[in-house]
Amino acid sequence: MKKIIRIMIVLAMLFTLCAVPMAAQGVEVTVTIANGDIMVHDTVSVSDADGDGVISIADALYAAHEENYDGGASAGFGTEDTQWGISLMKLWGVENGGSYGYQINNGNPMSLADPVKDGDYVYAYVYTDTVGFSDTYTFFNELTVKATEGQSIDLTLSAAGYDENWAPITLPVEGAVITVNGEKTEFVTDAEGKVSVKIDEAGEYTISAVSETMTLVPPVCTATVTAESNPSTSDSDMMIFAVTAIVAIGAVMMIRKKECK
Repeated sequence: MKKIIRIMIVLAMLFTLCAVPMAAQGVEVTVTIANGDIMVHDTVSVSDADGDGVISIADALYAAHEENYDGGASAGFGTEDTQWGISLMKLWGVENGGSYGYQINNGNPMSLADPVKDGDYVYAYVYTDTVGFSDTYTFFNELTVKATEGQSIDLTLSAAGYDENWAPITLPVEGAVITVNGEKTEFVTDAEGKVSVKIDEAGEYTISAVSETMTLVPPVCTATVTAESNPSTSDSDMMIFAVTAIVAIGAVMMIRKKECK
């Protein structure tokens, strides 16, 4: 009977934990904010900051400002309820009458109120061209990559666009110059948007791109580059060394055994 009671208590506790609303738990979201250049690219813990019962894109942007903007979200971020729903009114301290864009997982959300979950990627940007609105959202096929020094990092750069019926499509970005930590490189995307990037020194790098023919919302890929492993201490060499040592020790022991006789 006591075992049954204990099991019932444990089940009740598990039910209580599972019943906690997602909005109270918080999620981890990667957020990028750009204003011509990348202002911040960070993974932040997001909760229901506005208390509407949903952890949303707006909450993710709030959290990114709270952690990274000088003065916090109250100084750099603002939204307003309009006839089109919740709208961005200030992003990274810029108030330009609502000329902003935002994406979730490199796709178009319905609104800032769309929910986010663990592992989502939110990108918000200030339009630099507030006349022709030519800023084009671009993104790499990888958000993070790992490589060794001098190893090729293969990426594809794409742009979000629309077809003749205004259905969302993805287009390759040709002729974009790759930047590494803000510096232009010799690497340029081909007609399919593909490019191979090499970084010769170990470290953490931000790979992005610029174009002379397009106004790019800067894409982001974080590269972790490690030093090449020392060939003299590779696993195969260590195995050869160990086998050689064992054979040598065995030979010495055989010689000593004969000498003792």
